[in-house]
Amino acid sequence: MTRGKTTTNETAPTRGWVSFVGSGPGDPELLTVRAVDLLRQADVVVTESPEHVDLVRTLLGLPEPAVPDADEAATPVGPELVDGGFGEDGQPLTHAARAKVVVKQAKRGRRVVRLIGGDPFVYACGPEEAQACAKAGIGFEIVPGVSSVSAVPAYAGVPLTTKDHREVTVVTCGDKVDWKRYADDRTLVLLSAVGAIGEISKQLVAAGRSPQTPVAMTRVGTTTHQATVTSTLEHIAADARAARMAPPAVTVVGDVVDLRQTLSWFETKPLFGWRVLVPRTKEQAASLSVRLRGYGAVPEEVPTISVEPPRNPQQMDKAVRGLVEGRYEWIAFTSVNAVKAVREKFEEYGLDARAFSGLKIAAVGEKTAASIAAWGLRADLVPSGEQSAAGLLAEWPEYDEVLDPINRVFLPRADIATENLVAGLVDLGWECDDVTAYRTVRAAPPPAPTRDAIKTGKFDAVVFTSSSTVRNLVGIAGKPHPSTIIAVIGPATAKTAEEHGLRVDVMAPKPDVDVLVDALADFGAARRAAMVEAGQPVTKPSERKPASRRRASEAKASL
Repeated sequence: MTRGKTTTNETAPTRGWVSFVGSGPGDPELLTVRAVDLLRQADVVVTESPEHVDLVRTLLGLPEPAVPDADEAATPVGPELVDGGFGEDGQPLTHAARAKVVVKQAKRGRRVVRLIGGDPFVYACGPEEAQACAKAGIGFEIVPGVSSVSAVPAYAGVPLTTKDHREVTVVTCGDKVDWKRYADDRTLVLLSAVGAIGEISKQLVAAGRSPQTPVAMTRVGTTTHQATVTSTLEHIAADARAARMAPPAVTVVGDVVDLRQTLSWFETKPLFGWRVLVPRTKEQAASLSVRLRGYGAVPEEVPTISVEPPRNPQQMDKAVRGLVEGRYEWIAFTSVNAVKAVREKFEEYGLDARAFSGLKIAAVGEKTAASIAAWGLRADLVPSGEQSAAGLLAEWPEYDEVLDPINRVFLPRADIATENLVAGLVDLGWECDDVTAYRTVRAAPPPAPTRDAIKTGKFDAVVFTSSSTVRNLVGIAGKPHPSTIIAVIGPATAKTAEEHGLRVDVMAPKPDVDVLVDALADFGAARRAAMVEAGQPVTKPSERKPASRRRASEAKASL
């Protein structure tokens, strides 16, 4: 249990308040706006499963709980997380026991969020726990969530109703069910049916349903681990066993299942279920990971570079003073990190964007220009073609004694930057103050399981956004397995990857992280289409068959 924030006497209500919040079927992006708002205001969050703990920590940006030193207490961060799934003895809590936990927390005068999977009032324990609050005189509210009853079939591409099929019945299969009541052609949504699907199918057929009635069974729906088996009442039991289907799963019986063939949208995403390694600095990985998730991938961020201040800050201090005093005609930013470093130095001196008055600003690309714009500044020069140092030089004006009163350029950069830009500016007649604004340091090695996954091919792809990420990843974790798809941001990164013995499969047509992810998605889509056209099952790169490859190699050798 993690101790969290507490309310003061001035703000604490005389009695607590409980918000029963539906967490949805699994995809955290299906939480309602109201649910997110309440989690941010909560003093206590009573969870239902380990996934809820991760959800709250990720959503609120909370750090992992620290183990305090013997003489130092941990600083409380965020709401207190109370396990509502299991008691102190490790046994699962009953509905009544969990209700007591909720009421106890509320009686302490705290704002309690009770996270419930799916929707609190749809096949959940919300009604029982809400009644316990009412009996104890505790105020409460219900925040509906997306129910798995409708969400999981939707993510499987199975509509529950159409213009020709208007009636739907939801059946919980753990109870005694008279299946003769469902002999007509209505759509059935079956909950908790995985273990009993064989007997259920037999009884539905005996009741009058056709053995050829379509059936779809979807497990862990709305997540990137989602898997669906499409069959018929006659064969679903055998097909579910072959696919190793396990709870939690939602089963749909009826003609609407046939529409999955054309409406399946989630499991057909180009990178669906791909485990993709993102070796970048922690700050830079976020936007790339968001775009990967949009294509159905499961990004795993492994920091390979740590951005740190320069060892000797005096050079940077001198350059910033020169900027304020009007010593430069231009300042050239070659990365978002360079913008961040200069901005932090400005804040250290109590300066703001007004110090750039009269100074021309260059940005190596659109991302860097956007970072400058976030500071309230506008870049005067951004390459219209290749967004790189070469592209910047191609459009940089020559020094003109008449038009340019000052011939000096301030270039804040990383310690490992190349000299090509400086040399090019000098050739154009400019004097250049090449200043180390930040250092890039190799990060610590990732955990052993991650290193093992990299080397043994458990990652489906890795995206390299610079030559340094290639060198550092290989240095701290080893070379990715040959089965792993290698995607790079440009020719220079591709060359470095090949120098390290890696086969480059995907290269972005221009050096932009969004374009790189799009290129990887195009590769995945083409790969999937080829498998479908060949009549092969769609597999991920990590799902290779070494034995088959060995047999193919042996066959070639024998020819």
